[in-house]
Amino acid sequence: MSSADLADPDAVVRLREVEVRKGARIGVAMLNAEKTLNSLSLAMIEQLGPTLERWRSDPKIVAVVLHGAGDKAFCAGGDIQALYHSMTRNHAAGERIDDYAESFFAAEYRLDYALHTFPKPVITFGHGIVMGGGLGLFSASGYRLVTAKSRIALPEVTIGLFPDAGATWTLKALRPHHALFIGATGCSLNGADALYLGVATHAVDADWSKLIDSLSTIDWHGDASDRVRIDDMLVRSEIELSEGPLRGHDDAIATALPRLPESAAALGAALTKLSGTDEWLDRAIATMKRGCATSVGIVLEQVRRASALTLADSFRLEMTIATHCARNPDFAEGVRALLIEKDNAPRWRYPDLDSLPSTYVESHFVEPWPVNPLSNLEQTPP
Repeated sequence: MSSADLADPDAVVRLREVEVRKGARIGVAMLNAEKTLNSLSLAMIEQLGPTLERWRSDPKIVAVVLHGAGDKAFCAGGDIQALYHSMTRNHAAGERIDDYAESFFAAEYRLDYALHTFPKPVITFGHGIVMGGGLGLFSASGYRLVTAKSRIALPEVTIGLFPDAGATWTLKALRPHHALFIGATGCSLNGADALYLGVATHAVDADWSKLIDSLSTIDWHGDASDRVRIDDMLVRSEIELSEGPLRGHDDAIATALPRLPESAAALGAALTKLSGTDEWLDRAIATMKRGCATSVGIVLEQVRRASALTLADSFRLEMTIATHCARNPDFAEGVRALLIEKDNAPRWRYPDLDSLPSTYVESHFVEPWPVNPLSNLEQTPP
């Protein structure tokens, strides 16, 4: 087995092609920003997009592997601080003078869509923290690997955003009470819970290099039959994980949410009834209560609409919501409180779920431009 670096090893995405059997190659992309827990930046997206396009058309590339630098995270989310500075410049000017935020969302969602529709096997090693935009990359992959140290979440409620980067499609595949609980509370899931929900496909050892070694033993054919051999290899490599907290509380959550609530306030009231029964549940509910009420309302409406959406429609819907979040005050305020000034005292537009108007939530689902930036998503390459 031989390997060749395709770019500067200090680049934000380190690219390699690993030669395996029969002259086949595996494309390996490592998010290379360990100090920021491999947070997804626009520079990373702009490097990954063209690389995937080239690997898509190269007949010698039989599979793609994604992983993160270091031992702490695959990817902790998007580059939120860069988004913050773009939003605050626009808010201060009272008009759009900096298009970074909206350009970031459009580029990120195109990359996620390219991964979802990639014709060759994509294997993502979700070791450590996998959150937000990192979960977008992870969930877009055909093979979603977790380890004993995986920590997965959609924590956007804490910063006034919403579960995006393809989370609409992920939530659609879940039972409604799972989707609502995960999205509204930003709860942390371990690898076992991710497997239980179908968010992950296999649990493996924490040493990602073992994955490359195992892939190199496959008798690659460069066609659909390769997936059978990947499946067999991963089954042989699987490890056992301890049961996750969500599975242990599944019956209680399902009882609290037997159907979609009529309002965000009703959702909050239903989940609050679980308080006092378990520390993990209490942390999740407390996060929802401290979080942005508008985000909780968006999650409810997002889950309500998801069942009728195609994959491309899901990303177009997210582009609409994300644009409103960037233009409205809560997202920037949540980032300020958590990451910039770190006072942990966000001043949300609506302080609690009872005061949140449904009309304000619904306004996030109205397209703010004549043509959605992702209107041609199905027709263009990543």
